Amino acid sequence: MNDLPETILQFGAGNFLRSFADTFVDEANRAGQNVGSVVVVQSTESRRAELINAQKGRYHVAVRGLVDGQPVDEVQVVESIGRALVANTQWEQVLEAGCGADLKWIISNTTEKGYLLAENDGPDDAPPRAFPPKLLTVLLHRFRSGGSPVTIIPCELFDRNADMLCEILHKLAKEWKLEAAFVTWLVEGCAWVNNLVDRIVTTAPDDHRLRSKDALLTVAEPFCLWVLEKKPGATYILDHPAIRIEEDVRSYYLRKVRILNGLHSALVEKAVPQGIETVREAVEHPEIGTWLEQLLYEEIVPTLQDQVDAPAEFAQQTLERFKNPFIEHRLEAIALHHESKVKVRLIPTYVEFSAKFGRPPSLLSDLLKEFI
Repeated sequence: MNDLPETILQFGAGNFLRSFADTFVDEANRAGQNVGSVVVVQSTESRRAELINAQKGRYHVAVRGLVDGQPVDEVQVVESIGRALVANTQWEQVLEAGCGADLKWIISNTTEKGYLLAENDGPDDAPPRAFPPKLLTVLLHRFRSGGSPVTIIPCELFDRNADMLCEILHKLAKEWKLEAAFVTWLVEGCAWVNNLVDRIVTTAPDDHRLRSKDALLTVAEPFCLWVLEKKPGATYILDHPAIRIEEDVRSYYLRKVRILNGLHSALVEKAVPQGIETVREAVEHPEIGTWLEQLLYEEIVPTLQDQVDAPAEFAQQTLERFKNPFIEHRLEAIALHHESKVKVRLIPTYVEFSAKFGRPPSLLSDLLKEFI
């Protein structure tokens, strides 16, 4: 399938996008949609781009978990990635990929830390260090080459993530004194699609039968949801059962980030100091598990009441997902960029609970004493 046109430029070579968007693209291609292939851009220090190219874009996703109470344990072959580029050494090729005539989407997953800027990044850097100026430079190169506007779908866990990223790039474009026609093309021509991603993805266990054969093997739960905001001018090239196109994604964002991701970061703060290594181990621990349910139902869910649909039901579903017997979701992986995640996932609940009930939430107050 790698001979399909390159329609998606993806910033991020990590496990999540390869088990999420890239898997959806592969499934759609196999269903005859001919969505296209993905060009992956690696910006971190890792061997992922090398491995992707060595395996010719082919890897496996082990889908493991429970569906309607019944165990699911199957393996998918994914072949939607055509090639991978390393930004630090192949920047000219990244720029060329960004100018492709068939390019329709640019997606990213750079974690909550990804929108931070680096000092003195400029339009002549090859490449800039931070993600926003990298993206701005790619889009500028596309504009100056006569390329058409594209749909941009940043998958970082921020409220109205595309609007936030667009604003950052708009400000950078002004600071760099870029031409007015490009700024209009950037802000009004390109479609910036707010969205919410939801799927638990982990590295494969050492004893999986494919671990020695596939260096890119990942494990994902069966549950997956990608909510895309309906945006004028956006191109929705992918039709998939996990994708929902909605007028507004904010309620989905709040529910997922405050409950599922909030509990993840809470466990990093609470369970890791006690030597607990995985999410399932923490949820099943007699003390930590009880504490987590109290935090969830006494402080997080009451804060979200009247803001999102069915927070208690989603909370219960989340606890069931955390108990997935097939996935070893390591807390050390969740702990990456922990401080920036806490600011997005937990502190807003603390602030809103205090305002709503006229007192600080006791469990969060104790948990976040190093942050507030």
